[in-house]
Amino acid sequence: MEKEFINQIEELIEQKDSAQLKGLLIDLHPADIAELCDKLEPEEARFIYHLLDNETAADVLVEMDEDTRKKFLDILPSETIAKRFVDYMDSDDAVEIIRDMDEEKQEEVLSHIEDIEQAGDIVDLLKYDEDTAGGLMGTEMVVVNENWSMPECLREMRMQAEDMDEIYYVYVVDDDERLRGVFPLKKMITSPSVSKVKHVMKKDPVSVRVDTPIDEVVQIIEKYDLVAIPVTDSIGRLVGRITVDDVMDEVREQAERDYQLASGLSQDVETHDNVFKQTTARLPWLLIGMIGGIGNSMILGNFDNTFAAHPEMALYIPLIGGTGGNVGTQSSAIVVQGLANSSLDAENIFKQVLKESIVALINATIISMLVYIYNFVRFGGTATVTYSVSISLFAVVMFASIFGTLVPMTLEKLKIDPAIATGPFISITNDIIGMMIYMGITTLLS
Repeated sequence: MEKEFINQIEELIEQKDSAQLKGLLIDLHPADIAELCDKLEPEEARFIYHLLDNETAADVLVEMDEDTRKKFLDILPSETIAKRFVDYMDSDDAVEIIRDMDEEKQEEVLSHIEDIEQAGDIVDLLKYDEDTAGGLMGTEMVVVNENWSMPECLREMRMQAEDMDEIYYVYVVDDDERLRGVFPLKKMITSPSVSKVKHVMKKDPVSVRVDTPIDEVVQIIEKYDLVAIPVTDSIGRLVGRITVDDVMDEVREQAERDYQLASGLSQDVETHDNVFKQTTARLPWLLIGMIGGIGNSMILGNFDNTFAAHPEMALYIPLIGGTGGNVGTQSSAIVVQGLANSSLDAENIFKQVLKESIVALINATIISMLVYIYNFVRFGGTATVTYSVSISLFAVVMFASIFGTLVPMTLEKLKIDPAIATGPFISITNDIIGMMIYMGITTLLS
């Protein structure tokens, strides 16, 4: 969004020129208005919201950045949140908004929701873990009974569709509300009017349980190219549905978390976060890195005599440390990616380690031979540095590759986010172990 446009909006807000502001906002998509509000102060965003109709205001709130939305909601009374926003939201969006509030404010907002059925749905959804299908699903969907005739089915579908923005699928249940199939809309036109729904429905649709982890939901939707997926309880009753747009939001957030974790950030931060939050997010791994550096200096300090006899050995410390860190990060990144998209099974550790060892063997041989040739030309064939660096480099590449494979797979089995293995943890560990290998081999060959 252009700076000139934002400045124009800020000037109109300062002048309280509601008429001109409405003219500028009327053609904007809710996502664009949300982006605008993210760049304004909370009070300025509040002024914008007063100019929007209820449905647009609700859509904008859903599209807002989480931190900006929280600041905005903190200055609004609970009744306004309920009647101005929640009443016009789908249940899954309402849950996302309310979940971030403290328990007292949640109760206040829920008490002001006019639709008792909607309030009940929200209360039920808040009970589910937010990282499961139950915590992400919405309850708005078109549901028909398998025993209905086509005219009856069409009549019910029209009634249910009045309160929905989008209809992705029509779900079929039995008399006990258990999911039986999906009703193809094409059949409504091509099938005889005397046919019952159960005679034309697609049986046994792909579905997930309320306790299915979000990662699995994403994989299932991607595998079967779905735009929505039904959610059932433990006995197969249809309780909700998850749409692909909700899933994509989760995928993006997970990718951001993994990227930051791999970069050595201990918590989720944004560019607009204050200095304190950004510092506390970065400092832990920097301190660990500092400790690793001190450990390296202590290791090297024990080999004064070796450096005195072969001062050229110091030239290759960055090479050993950097190569080990790079190889370990590459190996762990491939494994983490495989675990994330389910192309790699954490149970099959031996097979992956074997494969990675073969790749490492080829890479280590090529790299060590190139370094050997360089040192042979520079220092001669009899110099200790010529063969000690090459042997050390070979050993470091092999170790880093296997270590970078084992760590994320082990973390996955321990239910710890393996993305941590692609960041400073691998680099620091490989740096320390690499120095120990390098100095140990050099001492033995001296």
